Formats: sequence, C-alpha cells, structure tokens
Amino acid sequence: MKKKQLSFLNIWNMSFGFLGIQFGFALQGGFMSRIFQTLGATKDEIPMLWIFAPLAGLIVQPIIGYLSDRTWSERFGRRKPYFLIGAILASAALIFMPHSPILWVAVGCLLILDASINISMEPFRALVADLLPESQRSFGFVVQTLIIGIGTWVASQLPRMLNSMGVSNEADAMIVPDNVKLAFLIGGLVFIFSIIYTVLTTKEYPPDDMDAFIEEKKASAGFMNGMTEIFNNIIGMPKTMIKLGVVQFFSWFAFFTMWSMATPALTEHVFNAPKPDKANFSEQAYATADLAYNNAADLVGSSMGIYGLTSMLFALILAFVANKININRKWVHLFSLVVGGVGFIMMKYTHSEAMLNLCFGLIGISWASILSMPYAMLSSAIPEKKMGVYMGLFNMFIVLPQITAAIGGINLLYKGIFGDMTINAMLLAGACLILAGLSNLLITNPKAIKAQG
Repeated sequence: MKKKQLSFLNIWNMSFGFLGIQFGFALQGGFMSRIFQTLGATKDEIPMLWIFAPLAGLIVQPIIGYLSDRTWSERFGRRKPYFLIGAILASAALIFMPHSPILWVAVGCLLILDASINISMEPFRALVADLLPESQRSFGFVVQTLIIGIGTWVASQLPRMLNSMGVSNEADAMIVPDNVKLAFLIGGLVFIFSIIYTVLTTKEYPPDDMDAFIEEKKASAGFMNGMTEIFNNIIGMPKTMIKLGVVQFFSWFAFFTMWSMATPALTEHVFNAPKPDKANFSEQAYATADLAYNNAADLVGSSMGIYGLTSMLFALILAFVANKININRKWVHLFSLVVGGVGFIMMKYTHSEAMLNLCFGLIGISWASILSMPYAMLSSAIPEKKMGVYMGLFNMFIVLPQITAAIGGINLLYKGIFGDMTINAMLLAGACLILAGLSNLLITNPKAIKAQG
C-alpha cells in the first residue's frame, strides 16, 4: 500500500505519547541514583543496582515487537494496545518509586518501570515506519526526538522547580524528599495522559493483505514458534543492523554511565557536596551535609535537563532540514556523537553550574541524533512486515552495553584507564561516545545513509 504524506500535526499527534515516556526516562535517569543513595547505596554499588533496567529491555523489547507485528484490532489498531498497557504500569511504578521504604523495593520498582516503559516505547518506533512513507521517516523520527527533548527538559527541572515553590528537598535519613516524590507523581500523570492523547488522535493502517496476515499469524502461533522466529531473525539480522549495533553499543554505554554515575560524580566534583554517611557525622552536621547534597543533586538534575533542551533545539533544526532536503544520516550522526563526547570530557574540568550546563548542552546534540538517526537508517534497511520485531531486536544493542556497564564495566574501565576519582566515569562516557561516532564509518548501505525516493 502506498502511504500518503502526513502533515506535521499528524506526525506530532502520533509521537506525542513520547512526552510521557520521556518524563519517565528523564526522572529515572536524573534521580534514580539519588534515590538509591538516599536509601543507603554506595557509589560503587549504583551501576549494579541499575542492571534490572536493561535486563527488562532485553527481554521485553523483542517480544513486544514480535507480538505487535501480529496484532490487529479494528478498534485499537496494531501498536496502540501496547502503548496503553505499558503506560498504565509505568505510571503506577513512577508514583510508587520514591515512596520505597528500602533499597531493594526501589530496585524492584525500577525493574517494573523500565519493563513498562519498554512495552510502550518499542511500538512507538515501529509506528513511524508503519505510517510514514520512506521520504518522511527521517522527519518523523526527528519529530519524536523534538517531543523527547521537551519531556527531558521539563521533567528534569521538576524537583528544583518544586523546591523553589516551597516543596521541601529536606528529609530524614533513608527518606526521599517531598520535591522528588511530587515530581514522580507528576511524571506518572503526564505519562498516562500523553499516551491516551496519541491513542485517541492516531489512526493505524490495517495489514495490506488481511487474509495473508491471518494465515501468517496462525502459522506462527504458539510460544515455541514465536521464540524460534525471534531467534531466526537474530541469526538473519541484516548487516547494516549489525553495523548500527556497534554504534549503538558505544553510544548507550556512554549514556548509561551518565545516568548511573552523574549524580554521585558531579555533586562531589562540581559542587563539593557528596552524599554524607550518617555514621561519620553528628546529627546536626549530617543534616547540614545532607541538605548540601540535596541542593547539589537538584542542580545536577536541572543541568541534566539541559541536554533535553538542546536536543529539542537540534531536533528542530534537523526537522526543518530533513523536511526540505535528503540529509546524509551517517555524517550527521558521526558529527553529533563526537560533539557529545567532547561535552562529557569537559566535565572533568568543570567547577561551576554554567560550565556544567554547557557540557550537557553539547551532550544534547548527541542525544537528539541517537534518538532519530539510527532508527531512520535501520527502517530503510529492514523488511516492512518485520518492522516491529527488528525494532525490538535492535534494542539488544541498547541493553547489552548497559548490562555490560552495570555488572562492572563502568567501575573497571574508568578506574583502570583514568583513575579512581568518580568524575573519571564521565571521561569514560566521553571516550565511548567518540568511538560511537567514528563507528559510523562502518555504515555503507546507500538506503540507510540517505532515504530513497
């Protein structure tokens, strides 16, 4: 079926649910390590506590992609049922997360949250390829990135903004402050309502040949058939997808390092306010040191939001350009990743909020490209009817580097290469992002590099 060109409003509506998804990811990425530290985790324990997030993605994404390829409802469509189920579960996890009474409850909430976000997120990627013609896909993924940038910036500002409005960022030991609790509540509500907006405003195409679709669904019915097909698709993965996987591996290793280590590294290095150990302080001294840490953590979270803001601005530029000319995705992605790598490296030499904002601003250029260019390249190099399962499998190259980082890769590499100071984790992130940029030189498929038609 020939797909018609969609208006900006149509593309905006179909992508709007990503606002809620990114509220969830931004709160998780900016404040999860803070919650872990509040509940007693040490700096070295934090990456391992994050492992359940990528593990959830590794399991959930291919299965949801496979199932959504084989789903059709006249009322709800193909991808939309998964948006809604994931949104309900993720919103509940977000609201409960900061009320966790002990560390392992928070870790369990992170598992539920990330699994639920993945249920919603993967079909959104496939939806762009489902509804847009080849010539509009770069534009479609860039519009998603624009919405993601808005969500990242707003969600990251919430705790600091709420504190400025009088919501306390002080709490007893082992208790998450009220401004973080309220931020997560707002995030949960935004998540569910933005997904509902997309569900109500977007119409999906039915399968081209309904009879063939039904027969293929029957032939592949059953758990073992499904697992066999997913495994066969892994074995038969297109070469371009594997090459893009190398780029993704280094990219997501870098960003996982940021999400898990930025709060302990930057509160300590930039603001000289590490999380205090209550055993080493009197009650009054602990309260003073903990307030300094909470203030610094609010500032770090706010600065991290800058990468969402600049990703939004860069996505606006890309959206304008991609809507006018056929961009070279490979070189755009290479340049963007190297710029972000420089931003991470600059953190080592940063001792002010203004300079930290500049660093995250450069990182935002990478983030905008990571959320659009690889998916645009991939969608031009895989079969239409397997869009969901391959988009799901592609996320192996997102979760595997995160698992590698979580089980010791971060601590081993940054300490072994750069030294024991926690800020050196950001040097590791920068080096990985530059390697990711250079890995784009592996991409040679003309259809992936530039949209055809």
